Amino acid sequence: MQAHTRAIVAAAAHAVITGRKVAGLYDHAAGRHLKIAAECRGDRVQAFDGERGAKFGGTLPELFDEGDKAFVSLEFEGRAARGYDRGSAGFYVANVSDRLVQLFDHSQNAWFAFDVRIAGEDALADQGV
Repeated sequence: MQAHTRAIVAAAAHAVITGRKVAGLYDHAAGRHLKIAAECRGDRVQAFDGERGAKFGGTLPELFDEGDKAFVSLEFEGRAARGYDRGSAGFYVANVSDRLVQLFDHSQNAWFAFDVRIAGEDALADQGV
């Protein structure tokens, strides 16, 4: 998987599993904040990768990355997600917690961690609420 695909999948997985809107990610491997947003309504996911100016989403379990012109499957059970990235022909699994997604990319044989910024909650925290 490409790094941007891991990030957008992590955001989508978090939105699906927690039901909260993602307003950004911190990619520990890259050591930087990413402009990525995602939300889920029913079985429909919509996300945007501000780094690439690309939309990502669709009806679960098949999501489409408009930037890469590739489908990524996203299936979930409890607090875990798994799927297949057709763009890189690689599988992944992801574990989602309150503000963290840990994604194992089988093609890289490595774990990647993303801190999640939740829409609205962080703005309130910044105001001391």
